[in-house]
Amino acid sequence: MRTGDEYIKTLNDGRTVLIDGAVVDNVAEHPAFRNVARTIAELFDIAADPTNGMQYHSEEIGGTANRVFSIPRSAEELKLRRLAVERWAKHTHGWVGRSPDHVGTFFAAFGAHPEVFASEERDYAGNLTRYYERILREDLYVSYAIIPPQYSRATTASGWEGDNIQVGVVGETEEGLIVRGSQMLATGGAIADEVFVTCIKPLGPDDVDFAISFALPAATKGLKFLCRRPYATSTTSEFDYPLTSRYDESDALVIFDDVLVPWERVFINRNIDTLRRQFFDTGAHALGNWQAQTRLTVKLQFIAAVARKIAAVNGTDRIPGVQEKLGELAALVSSVESALLAAEYSAEADESGMLVPGKRALYGIMGLQSETYPRVIQILRDLAGGGVLQLPSGVADMKSEVTAPDVEKYVASPNVSSEERIKLFRLAWDIIGTEFGGRHQQYELFYAGAPFVVRGAYTYRNYGYEKHVAELDEFLAGYDVDGRKEED
Repeated sequence: MRTGDEYIKTLNDGRTVLIDGAVVDNVAEHPAFRNVARTIAELFDIAADPTNGMQYHSEEIGGTANRVFSIPRSAEELKLRRLAVERWAKHTHGWVGRSPDHVGTFFAAFGAHPEVFASEERDYAGNLTRYYERILREDLYVSYAIIPPQYSRATTASGWEGDNIQVGVVGETEEGLIVRGSQMLATGGAIADEVFVTCIKPLGPDDVDFAISFALPAATKGLKFLCRRPYATSTTSEFDYPLTSRYDESDALVIFDDVLVPWERVFINRNIDTLRRQFFDTGAHALGNWQAQTRLTVKLQFIAAVARKIAAVNGTDRIPGVQEKLGELAALVSSVESALLAAEYSAEADESGMLVPGKRALYGIMGLQSETYPRVIQILRDLAGGGVLQLPSGVADMKSEVTAPDVEKYVASPNVSSEERIKLFRLAWDIIGTEFGGRHQQYELFYAGAPFVVRGAYTYRNYGYEKHVAELDEFLAGYDVDGRKEED
């Protein structure tokens, strides 16, 4: 159980992180990453404190490990795992979407099913097991890049012109695979210990060179993180941008310039069938997204609290129309909360003994996420109204002798100081109006993939229509044009 300071010290390891045409000298100190790295460090400190209930005895390593990386093998263990994930999520209020427990959860399911990775070629199953044990033993923060770059959505990688655009194998040596290309979207990759690289998008028979799965240290030679525009660097203060300044986890395109992947770090080598099975035959997709829904629940609860407090500060919470909006907001958040608990209640053990959250409830609420999150944000917009626009330009206006008297007099509410009101509405604006807020709306819309894929591939297939259609057929067969049929 490492500490936050130990995590921070690992970041200055020579990794290649690119922003604004230059290589970042020290990720831990760069303004684009400094604060979110400290947030991650705080998560490790929370887990390292035994009074927080996040530690457990891992049979896999015969010692103490972080419960967010555990394989749940009983209903009690599944519940305790959720509470540990929730403990971290509450510290970030759900605004760090790819905290270490996300990819760590996928590897827990992988670790419960090493047989899926078995091959006569090499001991890929053993590689997977040993890597999962490293996560447990070293408390690793692993990011992932599992989506092909948006070069073309009309064809898969084998149909793209030119040299590798999507990361794929271009050579093989005694030491390992040589890979070239790129993969998105490594959220948090710049501040992670390692990056897990594979492809969750279905591949065709001609895409075999891209059907790979491996993990590498962030500082691997030839590996680069090309980051999106950082938002934290443009913040004027934590008061003005309370979320952006703390939780701006970077998203990055991961680029591989003929990178060597040692054999011990390869989990899948050019096998399209195993590539698909790693997520769905292991239960990793369900367990990983259950972690994500735990985090989303905390985030929605936080946004709902902001909306409720704004209504109180504005004195509108007694208006029937406002109460109706707050009621709708409560219903939306409660539906996510309820589905999360329903998935836990309906979890079933698979052949390895790992409890897999109930897919009907889990994928049911995931199918509505692209509608739920924007609606929650819209309700907050409605309740905030012009209040988020009637704010001073920054904290300097609240301190200057020139502007402070006017700010204190005119930007206030009954029984609420000017500073309290501005703080609340600044927070609301960081949710709905800043680049950080806009990124989060796009992020939640496509969290598990395109909405039509989530609903068609996951929600539809896991609802269990067959049972209900059979019951319907039984009812229809019970009567005809002459009326109800007599039962035998």
